[in-house]
Amino acid sequence: MMKPQLLFLCALPLAAELPVREVILFKHGVGYFGRAGNVKPGETVRLDLEAAQMDDVLKSLVLRDGGGAGVSALRYDSSEPLEGKLGKFSFALGNQQPLASLLDQLKGARLELEMPGGARLSGVIVSARLIAATQEQPAFEQVTLLLDSGDLRTLSLSAALAARLADPSLQAQLKDYLSALGGARSQEKRSVYLDFSGAQPRSVEAGYMIPMPVWKSSYRLILTGDTAATLEGWAIVDNTTNEDWDNVRLAVVSGRPISFISRLYEPRYRERQESELPDDAAAAPILHQSAIMSVRANRAMAKAAPPPPPPPAAARLEASAGFAPAERMEVLADRPSTVANVAYGREAGDLFEYRFDKPVVVRKNQSAMLPFLQQKVEARKLLIYADTGSIHPTSAAEIVNGTGKTLDGGPVTVYDAGSYAGEALFETFKAGDKRLISYAVDLGTRLTTNYDSRQDLVREVIFRRGAILTRSALAETRTYTIKNIDAKAKTLLIEHRQRPGFKLLSPKPVETTANFYRFEVKLTPNSEAKLAIMEERLLENTIAVASLTPDLVALWSRNKALSEDGRQRLDAILAKKREVAENDASIRRTEVEINELNQDQSRLRENLNALNRVTGQQEQVQRYAKQLADQEAQMAALRDRLSAARKRKGVLESEQAALIEALAPAP
Repeated sequence: MMKPQLLFLCALPLAAELPVREVILFKHGVGYFGRAGNVKPGETVRLDLEAAQMDDVLKSLVLRDGGGAGVSALRYDSSEPLEGKLGKFSFALGNQQPLASLLDQLKGARLELEMPGGARLSGVIVSARLIAATQEQPAFEQVTLLLDSGDLRTLSLSAALAARLADPSLQAQLKDYLSALGGARSQEKRSVYLDFSGAQPRSVEAGYMIPMPVWKSSYRLILTGDTAATLEGWAIVDNTTNEDWDNVRLAVVSGRPISFISRLYEPRYRERQESELPDDAAAAPILHQSAIMSVRANRAMAKAAPPPPPPPAAARLEASAGFAPAERMEVLADRPSTVANVAYGREAGDLFEYRFDKPVVVRKNQSAMLPFLQQKVEARKLLIYADTGSIHPTSAAEIVNGTGKTLDGGPVTVYDAGSYAGEALFETFKAGDKRLISYAVDLGTRLTTNYDSRQDLVREVIFRRGAILTRSALAETRTYTIKNIDAKAKTLLIEHRQRPGFKLLSPKPVETTANFYRFEVKLTPNSEAKLAIMEERLLENTIAVASLTPDLVALWSRNKALSEDGRQRLDAILAKKREVAENDASIRRTEVEINELNQDQSRLRENLNALNRVTGQQEQVQRYAKQLADQEAQMAALRDRLSAARKRKGVLESEQAALIEALAPAP
């Protein structure tokens, strides 16, 4: 006998899926997906995505309803963990849990059972349990129902053909519970649902950005002569989605528009301040004591008693009335799109699109390499030497971008004369621009370098606020000696590094980059050529005139680079410095004389003291006293002369400082 099955009718509504019609991959790690399809009346559109894609989708999703009524609602799976979702239900389903366990959690709910023979039973669940197996019978499940008649009936669930919860809300909860479990099978899977207004069929288009691998480009340069070549470009794309790209319009875009991640998918909460009304205190009981004093005394006591404390002041309420401060209640402004507008098929700012003419097919988790360029270009073969430590230059090609397109940077494989010649890299460059690529070392050409330097004497002497500013030049010559040991003519491009502070004198470069001068040298077969590059560096030196001795001032005054006016100014300063020097010498001489006279006076005083203690020496004492008096007059004259010299020193130094301060370039 067939065992009856127990079924809960919890089928989920079907949703329409929009197939991928267009994919645009960018260089900054995102991709645009365009979907389109027809939707039946009342049908919901579902977009299957991953959790990591939801932030970009919510930021960039655009919709177009061909029916004209518009989108009535957009719903998507919450980012809440499964445990949080299931915890909101009043029941739980465990692994391998019997149905009786679920029904026992739904006590009080009405259950409808379909029995064999078409009979139906309906009642309120009282209990449900699993009866353990015995030797006589296997395990089975029982449910006890309170019927409408008031009878309690215990039934075997295995005898019922179908069961249904009579409460629609409870039935919906069970359906939602199972939906949450079904969605949890893929932890990263998320869905966006689009509901449309109106009862007519419609065409729907949806577009959004999601994180995608960066597309890569590679090139083949096929040299067909000294100045011509064919350039092939290939785009490498990766379909890391879980969906096939079947006959999809594909485009790749070079450039780097501004793009960022904004956490829109994860629910966010803001703290708010707490503000409560004060609780009213309960009234305390009043106790009345017996009278033990006179009425007058009681009145006197009442007058002397302090007044009762005032009731507690009401807590001050913020103007926000319990809401958060204004700065926390700001509404998030509409965010602008983070992807710049791109005019497909042409340049838009720093972006350029390569669109493939025919739809492409790329299966999920597969990659493809698609050609986006095959065109004749101008490519001049030459040699490049950049002084990287090698004695050999590199074989190179100077490519002119005549494709009319911006070429994305990438590796280049070079073929020459039908065979592999080497590999190179070039950066992104615009239409009409040119790039140099080196792809091999030319062993048939050798270079050596030699340095020669000299420093010129002072070229210029100028005055600047009491200082002498001198300018001289350090000249350097670097000579490149090139030997071509091959029996063919060559063109060599020497890259000479620019040095801060140096000025190029000769020869004139064919072009200049941010860091190099480029010089072109034509090499004949089996020959030697030289290229001498002359540069100079201006040197400046500042000397404070006040610190110079008269001899050094006289030396600078004779410098040939000095103008006549400057020479006269220095001569005036020189004369004043000599006056100052002579006055300083006079001060030093006077100080020496004063010191010597002081020592002589000290000796005379010692002699006088000694003679005064000896009788019969009056004549000698008088002679020493007269000599001491004469020296005092001489000392006074010396001190006057020293004072005058010191005053003159201050005047001379002020005059010298004024002359030095007046030094300035001639008008």
